Amino acid sequence: MTDRPTKQGRGRAAKARDTVDWTLPVDPDALRTTLLDWYDRHRRTLPWRASPGEHSDPYAVWLSEIMLQQTTVAAVKGYFERFLKRWPTVGDLAAADRDDVLNAWAGLGYYARARNLHRCAAVVADDHDGHFPSAVPDLKALPGVGDYTSAAIAAIAFDTPATVVDGNVERVITRLFALETPLPDAKPDIRIRTGRIAPDTAARRPGDFAQAMMDLGATVCTPRAPKCLLCPWRDACRAHAMGEEERFPLKKPKKPKPSRQCTAFWVTSGDHVLLERRPAKGLLGGMPGLFSTPWIDTDTQDMADDWQSHLPLSGNTRTLPGTTRHTFTHFHLETRVIVVSVKVVTDIENGFWIPLHHVEEAGLPTVFKKMAVHAVSKGSGT
Repeated sequence: MTDRPTKQGRGRAAKARDTVDWTLPVDPDALRTTLLDWYDRHRRTLPWRASPGEHSDPYAVWLSEIMLQQTTVAAVKGYFERFLKRWPTVGDLAAADRDDVLNAWAGLGYYARARNLHRCAAVVADDHDGHFPSAVPDLKALPGVGDYTSAAIAAIAFDTPATVVDGNVERVITRLFALETPLPDAKPDIRIRTGRIAPDTAARRPGDFAQAMMDLGATVCTPRAPKCLLCPWRDACRAHAMGEEERFPLKKPKKPKPSRQCTAFWVTSGDHVLLERRPAKGLLGGMPGLFSTPWIDTDTQDMADDWQSHLPLSGNTRTLPGTTRHTFTHFHLETRVIVVSVKVVTDIENGFWIPLHHVEEAGLPTVFKKMAVHAVSKGSGT
């Protein structure tokens, strides 16, 4: 076994690497062949993935790729199976009521994906006769389909040569080449290098190659404690040769997330609770939720100020002890819940009443589920 470099040696090597333009470690054909041989033995079994020798269903591939954006495979499996059972074809999904789709998506997060999912299904059904296009530019023109998703669908569903780069692929490539440029600045370079290795003809199995790269990153070239002894590219990997696998990929320091706050209203009348249908655009657009004050920066104004002017209905109010806390991608939200008891069920713009025992079926996003649980646990729902 070759001795790994000392810390002092690694420091000198790091300085030298900054001036070197790394080329492919080995022949790209050899890399492809080695990876596909590994994939044929170790491929993951996933509900949206075709079995060996079978053609992938473009609808299943598209649905899974939209769901998998910034979400784990474990979290997506159940949602995918329920969606496919309820809406077996893209035409079925296009014909569905949008609120039903949003409710079925509840808990999966990033709700703009659900709105775009429904829009995209309608476009495919109406403009493409229910068939997904196979070319990357045509796929990219669909609602909610960007660079990665269009390439993934083209490669996996149609065996169209395309450069597919997700977070797993980024990690594999940065380690393979020991790229010193931190993410996200390294993304263009990663894409170029991946393209040099990816198959350039349908005969070279671009779909399997794309899925093999994802599987390699997800199961072997993991963020922590990568299983290098099991890696088909171990001998070609520069990070492994340096003994610094976990140092890659480099990332810029994250900025601290700001905190926001609001007051939410748990409005009840008898055995019913009032929910809001949020505006179609914006954060959690089109989803059900609780009426609330604006979500303001914590250092702008105390959440105790001026909540009365935002009450959806007048009634007896009671402030619940404690707060709820939820973390979005770009900020934290702290919420105080005020119970509002009204005598009569009154219609209100953008509002709808639902029986208390049906709240769990309302499709509340997680942030509002926390508020509802907080309200009920403090005795307001009885």
